[in-house]
Amino acid sequence: MITIYGINKIRKFKNPVVALGVFDGVHRGHKEILRAAVAGARLLRGTSIVLTFWPHPQGEKSLYSLAHRLRLMEELSIDVCVVVNFSSSFSSMRASDFVKNILVKKLSAKYIYIGRDFRFGKGASGSFDLLKALGERYGFKTRRFNIVKHNGKPISSTLIRRMISRGRIKEAEGLLGRPVSILGTVARGTSLGRIIGFPTANINPHHEVIPAEGIYAARVILGRNQLKGACYIGKRPTLRLRNKKTTVEVHILKFNENIYKKDLEIQFVKRIRQDKKFTSLSALSRQIRKDLIMVKKIFS
Repeated sequence: MITIYGINKIRKFKNPVVALGVFDGVHRGHKEILRAAVAGARLLRGTSIVLTFWPHPQGEKSLYSLAHRLRLMEELSIDVCVVVNFSSSFSSMRASDFVKNILVKKLSAKYIYIGRDFRFGKGASGSFDLLKALGERYGFKTRRFNIVKHNGKPISSTLIRRMISRGRIKEAEGLLGRPVSILGTVARGTSLGRIIGFPTANINPHHEVIPAEGIYAARVILGRNQLKGACYIGKRPTLRLRNKKTTVEVHILKFNENIYKKDLEIQFVKRIRQDKKFTSLSALSRQIRKDLIMVKKIFS
């Protein structure tokens, strides 16, 4: 997938089919639009293009980081992704100017695909009806997709954020259409895990929304390797720390390599228990052994 950062770097592509939206989380509803764009572009022997925005136009906490979204879009076989910097000047652009100057002049869109609730332009004045009307003038067609439901409830990034933050992993997984995961970079930690016999990779998450505190059975995607492990999210209450920030650490089973500064994805399989304070490090160590037995049972 070709990734283009900024409107001024857009170049011409053959018969573009453009999916327009934030696509935060790339959930089941988003995937329906993106897959349709890929299929439509192939019929035209053209190019599937996603035009997305960063940071989030509504100022929401990002369900997935931009890097994670790009990775997921590439997995769906999108040809090109254009990332627009959602600045104050861009947000003041009239909807009609956005269509004329970007979708038509820059991209030469043949088809534009949007979700039912998608709005754009200054004051969110742009709509499907405007796209349809301008399409007749400029020669493109617009397709609007209905909201996808799961168990009778509309799928939305807002609902998924709430479920993940409350630790409702399986429910969020059903809305995403894949495991809940976070992308992060391995950073230096306190080495406490190694001291008590359970070395962990300390993760600096790229995401603003991470699961509720607790212990999780997790798959760890490192490059092309899929590993198994236990992920801890919490403030390490057993330690007497002044600045108790939420940490994300993962212990990878049967693994002893230096992965400092590498990016990895943690896929959450099942929440084992809540975080809790122990009376001593030895008590914590005993509990970790029990947690790892549970993790191995889940994966077996």
